[in-house]
Amino acid sequence: MRAIFAAKYALLRPVTTPFAPLPNDLASAHAMILAQRAALIAAQSEAKVGALEIERLKLLLAKARREQFGQSSERGKLLVEQLELAIEDLEETQAEEETKAEIAAPKAAAQTRQRAPRGPRKLPDDLPVERVVESTPCACGKCGGLRLRKLGEVVSKTLECEPRRWKIIEHVREKFTCRDCEAITEPPAPSHPIPRGFAGPSLLAMILVGKFADHQPLNRQSAAFAREGVEIDTSTLADWVGACVVALDPIVSRLREHVLAAERLHVDDTTVPVLAKTKTRTGRLWTYVRDDRPFGGADPPAALYDYSPSRHGEHPRRVLADWSGVMQADAFSGYNALYAEDRRPAPIVEAACWAHYLEYVFIRSGGLMPRS
Repeated sequence: MRAIFAAKYALLRPVTTPFAPLPNDLASAHAMILAQRAALIAAQSEAKVGALEIERLKLLLAKARREQFGQSSERGKLLVEQLELAIEDLEETQAEEETKAEIAAPKAAAQTRQRAPRGPRKLPDDLPVERVVESTPCACGKCGGLRLRKLGEVVSKTLECEPRRWKIIEHVREKFTCRDCEAITEPPAPSHPIPRGFAGPSLLAMILVGKFADHQPLNRQSAAFAREGVEIDTSTLADWVGACVVALDPIVSRLREHVLAAERLHVDDTTVPVLAKTKTRTGRLWTYVRDDRPFGGADPPAALYDYSPSRHGEHPRRVLADWSGVMQADAFSGYNALYAEDRRPAPIVEAACWAHYLEYVFIRSGGLMPRS
């Protein structure tokens, strides 16, 4: 806060000090009033930036404490996500105030800037570079001379993203006829992810990622496509998604076989919001992880995901019906039937989660709860 008040005083001093001569004409007085107004706006913006920075640091501290000492529950994760959204909103407001201060008084804002402009942490090395050479001046900007000689160049970089480009790919198959037997020959038709489908693999992958990874419903994707000039009905997108499920089913089946062939599994579940007709329901996403690398295994690790509308023991029992081995999981009571001695084909050996055990010990001892 001292830096803020010092900057504010420095901005106001040239026009408010009693030793500064007052103008005698109206134009100079008008210019002084405008300069004083700009300095006041910059000082007020700097004060807001300082206050927002304090609030942002408080939220970061609360988030860190929640992650370190908070409960390992879904409610705690939601609180952390809410803190992240609050921090994001404060950072946007802070950037807005800094921009206002820089526009009002560029030199003063540059001198009192508390943080450097943010950018990407690391850009890919193979990112294409487009070089734009600005037009060369025809004459010297100081004396007007025409004898200019190149001294060097100053390069300023800007990160840019071009909107996605739609296109139609035409697969041309030329037909040939044999002069000996008059038979017609042509290349085989290219394969498509969807039989007799119009959508290409890249478009289908973008739709699936938008729906399942970015949580963009098909109606919103359809509206976004329409703004770009390509109208695709939501029902058509739904047909494509359903066809992709069939096309990807062999891969999912092979992944399931690979994961369930392991001797050791790590199992856990988490909540997932599900869009319902009138409200958002809470479903469950079960994760079955195979990773034998810590035990000297050479097989590749993999994860199998299984969705269920509720958290009930019948869901892991259904997935692991024919599997037996060592399973590391938390103390969810729905797993107890898997550890029963009369289970067929064999009882699963329970490997308790070390993090959950420490949490239990800390709770019983009255200490702080560690992050699991």
